[in-house]
Amino acid sequence: MTGPVHGDPNPERGEAALEMGGEQLMLRPSFAALVAAEAELGPLFDLVDRAADGKLSLGDLAALFWHCLVDRDRMTREALGEAVLAVGLARVTPVLRTILHQILAGK
Repeated sequence: MTGPVHGDPNPERGEAALEMGGEQLMLRPSFAALVAAEAELGPLFDLVDRAADGKLSLGDLAALFWHCLVDRDRMTREALGEAVLAVGLARVTPVLRTILHQILAGK
């Protein structure tokens, strides 16, 4: 992974920075990103329900993050999944919460 994050994340827009190996990856749940995630993962409300019930799989989490990743040229989808696993679910949960909040609250 190389290159800087694209500015500071704006939580009002649901943006979040995922700290991985000393670098930050910017995640932005744009309309296009969420439509792509929904096409792969199913309805977003179901995704939110699975997360609330503790039934969101690691694959679902990695897919959602992949679709929201601002600079996909920095890494492959598989590398993102491996990085999520390496930092652990406790460290990625706040990022997930920010994205899910944006899905529910919108702006």
